[in-house]
Amino acid sequence: MKSLDLILKDLNEMADPEYVSKMEHFGIKGAPKALGIKNAILKPYAKELGKDQILANQLWDQPIHECKHLAMLLTEGKLFTEEIAEKWTSECYSWDLVDGIGMKLVPLTDFAYRKVNEWSTREPEFEKRMAFATMVGLTIRDKKALNEKLSSFFPIIEREAWDDRNFVKKAVNWALRQLGKRNLELNKEAIKVAERIKSQGTKAASWIAADALRELRSDKIKDRLESKKL
Repeated sequence: MKSLDLILKDLNEMADPEYVSKMEHFGIKGAPKALGIKNAILKPYAKELGKDQILANQLWDQPIHECKHLAMLLTEGKLFTEEIAEKWTSECYSWDLVDGIGMKLVPLTDFAYRKVNEWSTREPEFEKRMAFATMVGLTIRDKKALNEKLSSFFPIIEREAWDDRNFVKKAVNWALRQLGKRNLELNKEAIKVAERIKSQGTKAASWIAADALRELRSDKIKDRLESKKL
């Protein structure tokens, strides 16, 4: 296993300053330092290092954006505790970190559904987004979840649709659409929820509802869900 110092040396050698501007174009901002390393380069490197939660924790604490992405890639599922999840969530400054944790790490834990409820009531923008990124992750990854379990997300989505902060409203919309693409039953329920959100009348709610309904009522989605049922 490489030492932290050697890993930092490797990452600096992989740095691509020109790619940093592209990251900023996609709204990836706020990092103390970004090296501009693409995932296509970072993922094979992480595979070479292997899973190691202690190293992951050390990397997360480095003031370098790519170190935090590498930390997520090295995380060991059973050792990713609620305490770590809370710490990392509170320290997120960019949507890509939130989505990486919420979609790929939290859904593999036994505290995921409970944290959705907790995070959804938080005030900080990225902590609140974590709730909806986790909803998306669970909808995709928890293949055994019954509709009744996933439907528990709908009241939260409906309740928080007023929040017009960019990274919250987009995540609320994302979660609603993802749930509605799971199967026909959830599609019907998601459409009803979107209609109720539309009636809230706020700018954020109107956008969330209109964008979700456009996709959830599309022939493409209906045909795909019908074919899954056969």
